[in-house]
Amino acid sequence: MPTAAALAPSLCPLKVVIPGGSGHLGTLLARAFHDRGDRVVVLSRRPAHAPAPFVEWDGRKPGRWIEEIDGADVVVNLAGRSVDCRYDAKRRAEILWSRVESTRAIGAAIANAARPPRLWLQASSATIYAHRYDAPNDEIDGVLGGDEPDAPDAWRFSVDVAKAWEQAADEANAKTTRIVKMRMAMVMSTIHGGPFDALLRQVRMGIGRLGDGRQWMSWIHERDFVRAIEWLIDSEDISGAVNLAAPKPLPNAQFMRILQHAWHGRVGMPVSGWVLDLGAWLVRSETELVLKSRRVVPRRLLDDGFTFRYPEWPSAARDLCARWRGSGETW
Repeated sequence: MPTAAALAPSLCPLKVVIPGGSGHLGTLLARAFHDRGDRVVVLSRRPAHAPAPFVEWDGRKPGRWIEEIDGADVVVNLAGRSVDCRYDAKRRAEILWSRVESTRAIGAAIANAARPPRLWLQASSATIYAHRYDAPNDEIDGVLGGDEPDAPDAWRFSVDVAKAWEQAADEANAKTTRIVKMRMAMVMSTIHGGPFDALLRQVRMGIGRLGDGRQWMSWIHERDFVRAIEWLIDSEDISGAVNLAAPKPLPNAQFMRILQHAWHGRVGMPVSGWVLDLGAWLVRSETELVLKSRRVVPRRLLDDGFTFRYPEWPSAARDLCARWRGSGETW
């Protein structure tokens, strides 16, 4: 069945390899590439969850999987442990090294390939930018985080991880392969387990803004996410860091109010202070994921001529809610 986020039919089918492709974003992209006629191979530690033909790998050591890299057209590396957890010492190490080691392994496979891929799309995160309210962060003038005097330790950790992730790609000896580091905002899709799933659950529970609601939220609709991936594949002069985010982020209070209206029209109860801390502890997550201000804009995509179908959250929220209801998704 074609996905709602499908890419345009491919005139010249590609071989696309997606390391770490068994999660939310991998599922979304694998379906989209498959629907347009490309050959998709997922590298996964969890073969049973792979959304396409798969090859098992551990994200560290060479194996049969390097044969899939050799001769591929595009590699989209999404590998990395989920950050939706408590940041204890063990999980911090897993979050960091699952990203850095897998990126190094992919870089080595590309460097040693007889026929290296022409494009390596490397996952990164919009959380690399500073926590700020005063101005948006783009790829040219944006301020990288980590030095904010009032940032909690967990927030600096997330920035350090994103920087190390990108550095691992920068250090790869992939001389003939174009590398794009995708600084991704929250990708809003109707696939179970993604950010929209979690946010809609909050709305259904009657929860409104989180914290004081001033923190900016950056996001991108699934249709624009997969279209941006296609754009990056075709735009051979684009390399380096690219923000994958809608051009109009907005504060959490406004974001949640719009989502509430799109779903059922009722206003939710704000959650802040110790209640928010307790809730994060109970679900084994971190408040940084919802309280850090991520005000990120896609300057390079816009300058290159990319047009968003969903540049604003109200229309995106209405579309996602309508399709979620139509899908019969339940919790």
